[in-house]
Amino acid sequence: MEEGKKNDRQGQSGESQGNDEMTFWGHLEVLRWSIMRVGIALVACMIGCFLAMPHIFDSFILGPASSDFFLYKWLSGLHGTGGIFPDFSRDFSVDIININVASQFTTHISTSFWLALVIVFPYLIYEIWKFISPALFPDERKNVRLAFFFGTFMFYLGCAVGYGVVFPFTFRFLTEYQVSTEIVNQISLNSYMGNFLMMVFVMGLVFEIPLLAWVLSAIGVVNKNFLKKYRRHAVVVLLILAAVITPTGDPFTLMVVFLPLYLLYELSIKVVRK
Repeated sequence: MEEGKKNDRQGQSGESQGNDEMTFWGHLEVLRWSIMRVGIALVACMIGCFLAMPHIFDSFILGPASSDFFLYKWLSGLHGTGGIFPDFSRDFSVDIININVASQFTTHISTSFWLALVIVFPYLIYEIWKFISPALFPDERKNVRLAFFFGTFMFYLGCAVGYGVVFPFTFRFLTEYQVSTEIVNQISLNSYMGNFLMMVFVMGLVFEIPLLAWVLSAIGVVNKNFLKKYRRHAVVVLLILAAVITPTGDPFTLMVVFLPLYLLYELSIKVVRK
């Protein structure tokens, strides 16, 4: 048995030595080709998104700006339950206006880029994995592979929550809010797209909290007992974070954002080491 362990260590050492045989410039050449492949995939996907953008914009990006959005329809039947939920049964429509000459063109290009980046994200993760995997031992390679897959899934889940829940709630509250009935809200294209992209990508990054906790536990910064001990403090911090993400006045919208964040914290406790 000791002989088998010795052979395993020698095999791993030999593999590491084999990986170390590549020169610094050789590593740079591999990295250069990886970046080129990602860039080509990103440009190709961006061109496809650019051509399909008129349909994507009308049916997907501008969806939360009207009563036909799926979340509003689903929540329209919850009104009248003691005033707990906002009234989603009212007709809702916001006209997005453009006040700059080049805004529609630049928005077309920038939105195509960000959407292409989201689509190409798994391939980007694959190229990163392919670049670093030769330098890892077999057990490390398995853990990092799982972390990459888990992180990609959580990023997409966070973007979906941002698009389907967080942004519609925030956008509808802010557009219906009036400090005076004499003031009419007119939402500019730049304002709409800035808030849309921020909400979606912020939630995508926030959903990486369990992965970040796992990495910190792997290098010995946090552990399971630490996260359990400071759970009450984390609840306060998460409430503040939810209030920052959704600057609305109703507690229902605040809890819609807070609950996923708290569940992410509990998931972090499950994945970190003891």
